Amino acid sequence: MPVIDAQVHVYERNHPGRPWVDVLHGPPEVTDADMIRAMDEVGVDGGLLVSVHTMYRYDASYAIEAYNRHPDRFALIKPVDPTDPGVAETIAAWRGQEGAVAIRIMMRAGVSTDAADPGINAVLAAAGKHGFPVNLLAYGRLDTQVAPLAARHPGTQLVIDHLGLQQPFEPPAPPEPWADLPKLLGLAQYPNVAVKITGACTLSHEPFPYRDIWDPLARIFDAFTLDRCMWGTDWTRAVGLLTYRQGVDAFRVTDRLSDGDRARLMGGTITKIYGWAPGRG
Repeated sequence: MPVIDAQVHVYERNHPGRPWVDVLHGPPEVTDADMIRAMDEVGVDGGLLVSVHTMYRYDASYAIEAYNRHPDRFALIKPVDPTDPGVAETIAAWRGQEGAVAIRIMMRAGVSTDAADPGINAVLAAAGKHGFPVNLLAYGRLDTQVAPLAARHPGTQLVIDHLGLQQPFEPPAPPEPWADLPKLLGLAQYPNVAVKITGACTLSHEPFPYRDIWDPLARIFDAFTLDRCMWGTDWTRAVGLLTYRQGVDAFRVTDRLSDGDRARLMGGTITKIYGWAPGRG
């Protein structure tokens, strides 16, 4: 079974040809070559390459270039703008992009908190029509917005980014990092909702191998089953808290997962939900 990281980012240095909109916490650049090298060093076969919203907003051109250089190692996820009247056409066009497996909504400032918002519902309807999972960065909105959206769009696969929890960019972890966990667990009743176990190590109050994350993770696994849970690092957002190797090895050294469970969590479920697996040439 291949090992697949559910969320990685790449970006180039800021330059006039593709200027940044804002600055993401992390190194001045992380190219696709850098990301491939990091994955090779720890035996990660592939990654879901999420175009960086912070720098590039809805322009996925750098991620597409990275994919074109490494189509056997990356699949593509693009943020879309639910306030754009043409968003359904954008999603339809994304279906024609080689390597595209999903879209993403950044449910932050400027995006409606209303579950009946026509733009958000248009995204979910178009994604369902074209067979795209919708990744949702939606902490603070799980019970009030995501739950009714999941009920309204049972034919659209929703994927909750980063455990549905606000995660730090630098130490220390929040005093109560799992306080909103019950709101995430409440979404398990909807069969079209899955969870990215991305960035989990950044919520630990302990050093590697982050043993204090496993009891709350076990509650998620019990509620959703491992058929709806997907490991990942959220590299490079996590760079200020741990190394890439630590984010991978924490899930390899734990005795809280059987070999079969580990295979599902670290690749098998991703392949099922996104319909993609890496292939090394």
